[in-house]
Order: sequence, then structure tokens, then C-alpha cells
Amino acid sequence: MVFPVPLRPGDRVAVTAFSSGVPALLHQQLDLALQCLRDQGWQVVEGACLRGEFQDASAPAAERLAELNHFLFDPTIRAILPPWGGERAIELLAGIDFAALARLPPKWLAGFSDVSTLAVPLTLLSGWATLHGPNLFDLGDPRRQEENSALLHALHHGLPPSQSRYSAFWRWDAPGERYPTTLRVLGAQTALMAGRLIGGCLDTLSRLQGSPYFDLHAFKREPTLLYLENCEMRPCELLRALHGLRLSGVLDGLSGLILGRSSGPDAADTNALTYRLALETVLSGLPYPVVVDADIGHVPPQWTLMNGAWAELEVDAGQATLRFEKGCA
Repeated sequence: MVFPVPLRPGDRVAVTAFSSGVPALLHQQLDLALQCLRDQGWQVVEGACLRGEFQDASAPAAERLAELNHFLFDPTIRAILPPWGGERAIELLAGIDFAALARLPPKWLAGFSDVSTLAVPLTLLSGWATLHGPNLFDLGDPRRQEENSALLHALHHGLPPSQSRYSAFWRWDAPGERYPTTLRVLGAQTALMAGRLIGGCLDTLSRLQGSPYFDLHAFKREPTLLYLENCEMRPCELLRALHGLRLSGVLDGLSGLILGRSSGPDAADTNALTYRLALETVLSGLPYPVVVDADIGHVPPQWTLMNGAWAELEVDAGQATLRFEKGCA
């Protein structure tokens, strides 16, 4: 595992949308986020695949792939920060030479949602540590300064800071309202887990199971913590996705499993399967701790996590502390 060098003033940061682009209506918010990068002293390099959206992508797949490869292999680019995720990053994976990237100094990649589709293969196949945290687009949001500071800390210092459970979160569907966060351990009150961290968006990673892009066998030579978060799946679809991971062996041999808060719809009526019961049905009986409703995913706030870093998570009666090291603690 190799870790990108911390960013310094004057470093060039590429912004490209290798999945969904940013429509004109949201360019003002994008500009606020880009200014945040400039305020750190970094040079922003805008890609051509960024300020547009057609058929749920910033550009045709060939154009997105060419631009992404250019930034991945350009030695003057120190970080690649997509504005956000989307749904079509999977189209690019076969066109990326991950073996060649493994021979190059790593550069930063940060974000969540469909960004996981690229970040996880970069960690597993190229050995690059990657960041799962707030998307670039969120950097200009004053409501998320506490979360964003953890992401910026990682880029400045090379490793995320220690983080605790946030005291409250706000929902997209209730502007201005904040709700207390809860965090629990299935079948227990406490949990202590440690291992090398890997994971991301379940919606996208579950589509990669059985492929080289989400093959954890070599990664599990060390103790491994897997984290996942659900974006859109209803309880029955979530149940199928998690069962698929169990059947394919992805959930075997872990030191712990961490699930973020779900932004997917819950049960439609009292006779339907609930999100909570879906998790308990699939995950009960696993021989390691399972933490649920962590600060990860599409419901803010969220931790900044580093794929490839050694992490220790301690949970006690709903309180949580997450610590990082580059090597084993």
C-alpha cells in the first residue's frame, strides 16, 4: 500500500466528472467549491468533462475515459477530485491500466457514491490509498464545515484525523433541521475492531463482485475492515445485495463490518420488510462485530475514511471513535 504525498501550495488539482457532470443550474455552487481549493493554495485544473450533463453523464464514455487517463498519468497532477458521483463510472474500468498505475507515485482521489467505483479498484489493484468522504461539490456548503475540515486535513497531512460520532445530522428533505445521530452494534452494546480499511457505496460495489475490481482475497492477507453504505436500495434490494456479498465470499474473513446510515427508502407499509430487519436477517451470526448507522454515506454528516489505511473503530453505547495509521497500530 502506498500513500499520496500531502498536497502543498501550488500543487495542481484536476477536477473531472468521470460519472455525472454538473448542469448549469449548479455551476455557482461548483464555483464555491473550486474556490475552496484555491483558498488552500492549490491550482485548479478543470477538465472538459465537468460542466455539463447528458444521459446521466458529463460526456460520452470515451471522452470521460480519455480525460481521466490523462489526469491519472500526468505527473504534474497531484490529485483528482470529481465533483460528485453518479451512475456510469463502471463504463470506464476496463479502459484503465491499473498495473501501470501501480508503478507510479500515487495521487489523491476523494469522494463518495459512484467515486467508489474507481477508488476501490485503485486501492486493490494499484495499491493507492484513496479517500472516501465529502464530495468536492460539498466543500462550499457552510453547514458541512466540520466534515469538510477532516477531508482537507487528510489532503494537507496525508491521513485523516481521528474522528468521533457527530452529534447531529441534517437531512436533504428537511432543510434547516438537524437530528441526533445514533450508532449501534448488532447484537451487542460495544465493539472494538481493527484492520486495513476498504469499502464504499454498496449500490456500486455490489455490481463489481466477482470481478477483479472488487476482489478482496489478497487484501484480506491482513485484518480487514469493510465499510458499506446504501444510497437508493429498498430493503428487499438491500437484502439481495448483502446476500450476494455473503454468497460470493466478500464478507468472509473480515475483522469487522461497518454500515453507514441509509438514504434509501424504508418499508412502504407495515407488512413490508424494513431496512433494520433486512440488515439483521442477512448479517446476524457473522463471527465479527457489525456496526450500523455510522457516519458514512449519502446522509450527512460523514467521516473521511482512507481505503488502505490501518483503522481502529471503538464503539461503546452509541459513542464511536475512529483512528487511523498507515501501518499496523
